[in-house]
Formats: sequence, C-alpha cells, structure tokens
Amino acid sequence: MIQYDGYNDLIQKVYDNKQDHLFAAWDTLGEDEQKALLSEIQKVDFDQIESLFKHAEDPQDAGDFSPAPFITVPITDEEKKRYEDARRAGIEHIRAGRVAAFIVAGGQGSRLGYEGPKGMYPVGPITDKSLFQMHGEKILKYSRKYGVPVPWLVMTSEANYEDTENYFKEMKYFGLAPEDVYIFRQNMIPSLDSHGKLVLEAPGKLFRNPDGHGGSLTALYTSGALGAMKERGIETISYFQVDNPLVKILDPVFIGFHVLDNADISSKALKKAYPEEKVGVFVTLESGRRGVVEYSDLSDEKANERDEAGELRYSGGSIAIHLFDRGFVEEITSGASLTLPFHTARKKLKIFKEGTVKEVEGFKFEKFVFDALPLTEKNVIFETLREEEFAPVKNATGIDSVETSRDLMMDLHRKWFAERDIAVPPVVKRLEISPLAAVEPGDLDTDLLIPEKEDVYID
Repeated sequence: MIQYDGYNDLIQKVYDNKQDHLFAAWDTLGEDEQKALLSEIQKVDFDQIESLFKHAEDPQDAGDFSPAPFITVPITDEEKKRYEDARRAGIEHIRAGRVAAFIVAGGQGSRLGYEGPKGMYPVGPITDKSLFQMHGEKILKYSRKYGVPVPWLVMTSEANYEDTENYFKEMKYFGLAPEDVYIFRQNMIPSLDSHGKLVLEAPGKLFRNPDGHGGSLTALYTSGALGAMKERGIETISYFQVDNPLVKILDPVFIGFHVLDNADISSKALKKAYPEEKVGVFVTLESGRRGVVEYSDLSDEKANERDEAGELRYSGGSIAIHLFDRGFVEEITSGASLTLPFHTARKKLKIFKEGTVKEVEGFKFEKFVFDALPLTEKNVIFETLREEEFAPVKNATGIDSVETSRDLMMDLHRKWFAERDIAVPPVVKRLEISPLAAVEPGDLDTDLLIPEKEDVYID
C-alpha cells in the first residue's frame, strides 16, 4: 500500500473500497501531482458513489401524469387586473432589496466555434456585446430603476472559472459594484466505469463531470453564496441560463405572482411551437405535484395529443427560467432528507488506463434543476411569450443560432418602439437598444427620435 503523510487514512479507505487502481501510475507522479490526486479523492463520497452505481440502471419513470395548468397571458379585464396587482407586488419586493439574479454559465462556446466561456460570446446585433455584458447591463439598469443594488450570482464550471473571473474584472463588472457580484464554481462528481469503479482522466487526475444544472442549487450552498444572500436579506433568487439574451431577469409581474402565492418555486413556460420541439413540458404528476418531463421521455402519442380547441395538450414548455425561495433552496441543499435526485447517463468515457487513453463504457451523474418542483406544493407556472423572452444561442448556424437570436432581439426592439409610438424610419435595417437605456418599453422616452440610417443603436 502506498504512503503519504497526512493522507494515510484516506489511502486506506481507497483500498478498503477496492479502488486502489487509482494509484496504478503513482510512481510516475511528482510529489505535487500525488498530493493533487489525493486531494481530489478526498472529496469523493464513497457511500454516495456506491449507491449511485447500485441504482445506475434503475428505470427513471415519471409515472402517470397530465398537463399542468399555468397562468396564461391575460385577456380579460379580471386577468389584467391580477397582472397589475402582481406587478405592484413584484416592484415592492424588488425595491425592498429582496431579489438576487442567478446565472448558470458553466458552458464553453465550442459549439459556436468560439474558444472560451459561452458568456463571452458576442451577440449584440450592432455592438457585438457579449452575453455576459447584456445580462450585466440589465442588472445594472434594474438596480438604477428600482434604487437598490441587485446581487448577481454567477456559477461557472471549473474549466471556465478563471477566464470568467478575469473577464468580469477586465469589464469592470459591467458597472456593478464588485461586492455585488459572486462568482463561484459548479461542483463536480466522479464518473464510474461499467463495473462501478472510479476512473482517471490522466495519471494524477480523477475523471469527473459537472453535476448538472440541478447542482447549481447545491453550489449556491457550498460556495457560501446562499449564506451571503441570507445576510443581505435576499428572499427570492431569479435563475436563468447564460445563452438567452432576451430573458427578463427581474420581471416584476412574475416576481409578484411568486410572492403573492408564497411560492417556493416559480417557473416560466412558453407554448410549444410544434409537438417535437425539444423542450421539457410542465406536468401534474400522480402525486398531484408539478414536474417537468423531458421531451425525450414524452411519448409521440402524448406529444401530439390535442384538446377540443385543437391545441397541444402538453403545451407548456420549460425554458429554464425560475424563481426560487432562498429558504427553500437552503432546505434542499443543506443535508436535509429533502434533496434533488441524481440522474444517470450511460456514456463513452475517454479515460487513462494501463498507461494509455482508452474509451470505455461508463456512467455520468447529474441533477436537473426542475426536479425541485415535485419537492413542494407551493409553485407557480407562468406563461411568457417566445418573441419577448426566448432567443437562445446554442448553435453556430440555423435554429437557435446567434443569427436567429439577433433577429429576435431586433424584432422585440421594433415592437417596443411601436408600443411607445416611436417611428422607425424605413431606412433602418438593424437596431439595438442598450439594456442601460431600457429593459421594457416603458423605459423609452416617447420623444425619442430615431435617426435615418441603416444601423441604429440606442444607448
């Protein structure tokens, strides 16, 4: 058995759990590499990985379910009044300093042909502002508009943490106070081979993967960010993903419904464009609680099922925009019995074994953030409009590309001008409104004159 001062009890545990193959290349490692490997192993919960492997191929069935009801876009006077009541409640909640923004930004821009964090990818139709800058300037605008600092929680991956942190410093935190920005890493979990053994990525490095978007809630707790939000009096955390520049980060109406219903979780839904659209759908489970069924788990029959009006029955698509009650997040991440489950994916893993890199069958484990819904009866599902809030940048070309995202941004800004009776000259081909100028149409001055040129930027 190998020896290393200060780690011998850990080494014994590795042998006891029959994972000593991790030390196969031990003698080829330098002292710092040996210590780094032991430090990684020290973070492994051996009981947890044994349990995960034991249940790795258990069927993960949502059981019977039906479409979940949601608050629809208002049509009647009564519905419009409810919206106004919610808006007032939301504004009061924001102005009281009870809301923080939380962005999940662990992805790299490789699918877009970009080397670096996806949040640094340029998306501004005219300015080429990055996704991070778009979001940061929105938060700064909300802070100014409502007269209160809005904390910004930024979860990165291990791979892009340093690049992200350096970019925020370089951009002077987009005008936000550095003490209002909390950048932290997502947690990692070891992958296993098909025999339940831990595997190596390199001679002195465990093969681990990020623990999924559901792990973002755990990272809030383990990073200390959740405790910091409690000290600041934050009650509501607004969760969104980095690749959607149209997201209304602080939507007073959405926040108002969440607060008035005393919800633990609230989620935005948009009506699916077609049955096969690759978004999960909100459902009511057998337990009577809400949940999300992934598009890949929705049968063709259910995906195409229609109601008496000819509309899709399973129409409420999940777009990863949520509000979380801070206390509820604390409850499900602080070691209590209530917690998010892990999901298993069988994958090909490129691992270091027997002195070389080999591809083997194995398991990766991750959590899904929407699995928090069935943990509470107190939730709200709120319809939003695709053209107003969903323009994801996922692909280099085609659907959900930067081109389609820019078009949607420009279409929305034209709509804002129309709502404010601001004339846009026919010569204008491209336009962009800075988030610092407006985060909703009411922020635009009706006396604004749009110049007669092809590219118009309103700042």
